[in-house]
Amino acid sequence: MGMVLGGAALIAGTAQAQSSVTLYGVVDANIEYVNNFSSVTPSAANAFGRGPAHSLVRMNSGGLSGSRFGLRGVEDLGGGLKSLFVLESGFGLDDGKSQQGGRLFGRQAYIGIERSQVGRFTFGRQYTSLFEGLANFSPTAYSTQYEPIAAQTGLNFRSDNTVKYNGQFGGMTIIAHWSFGNGVAGGGEVPGQFRADSGYGAAVVYTNGSVGMTAAYDQYNPTLAAGGGTGAFRKAAIGGSYASGPARIMGGYRWGQNKNATDITMLRDNYYWIGGAYQATPALSLTLAYYYDDVKSLAGINVMNPWQLTFITDYRLSRRTDIYLTAAYSKHSGLNFDTSAISFANGYFPGTGTDNMFGAAVGVRHIF
Repeated sequence: MGMVLGGAALIAGTAQAQSSVTLYGVVDANIEYVNNFSSVTPSAANAFGRGPAHSLVRMNSGGLSGSRFGLRGVEDLGGGLKSLFVLESGFGLDDGKSQQGGRLFGRQAYIGIERSQVGRFTFGRQYTSLFEGLANFSPTAYSTQYEPIAAQTGLNFRSDNTVKYNGQFGGMTIIAHWSFGNGVAGGGEVPGQFRADSGYGAAVVYTNGSVGMTAAYDQYNPTLAAGGGTGAFRKAAIGGSYASGPARIMGGYRWGQNKNATDITMLRDNYYWIGGAYQATPALSLTLAYYYDDVKSLAGINVMNPWQLTFITDYRLSRRTDIYLTAAYSKHSGLNFDTSAISFANGYFPGTGTDNMFGAAVGVRHIF
């Protein structure tokens, strides 16, 4: 259950403005079955080789939501002005280890100022505009286990050293960000290399009753060569949704082009998704989604276009606790498009001689 602590309990003295800190989180674990799983983990050390295919049964953390805990604080400064912060830590419920590379607050860590009718400015580790702009147009709502999120938004969907703006004006939301240096590929901010590992983007989201639309752009300039040579990874996307009664359909298209430090195209693809969610009863929801990546060019290598079908059924035992079944089948890649346009991003490596993979998991989630 969310816990709110008054500002006076945290800071001695007389409070000059209303403030609060909320503790929140999610714990999510499941038992998963996967077929055609490689017995060898591909890496640079083994030339990204794969071993024989085997079935795998294991415990996982994060089926519908990544396990996390966080602190969210707000202080009302008066006159429509607020200060705010978010510190959010991701962890594996199966082993208790920190995720996001072992960061203490690897999911989000930012502080900001918000003014009514102007918008919110935040500073720190945050989601990109593209990620946020497409969030309400993903059929599976960015479900952790079987969402090809790295293929859709790029590995930089969380960006370090980021300044971000978010403004809501009626049914329209405007989002923009600039990252001074993201540590996904390089070391972040480097003296004399202002462009290295920088990134920027923007998104516009419009909702009017049952109809929603979005358009977004993202560019990430990762360090790809010694001496500071940077590439340019660009993505542009549009999405739409329509709700009618207990049903909602949504889909979108994402254009992508990754160039290296010498302006040679490493990847050019068109990524599509479509799906829907149906609230069968107040407790039971059903979701079906289809993803397809039309890989035009991948460093001169002929790649079969991967596709994936994902299904989720979720049953709420209470407002905070639910049980679920999630399943996915992918063709021409591992689940979540591993070993395809975005190689080895999620850990689903198909064994030698296989070009498809099926996974299913039964789990429980509690939100507090």
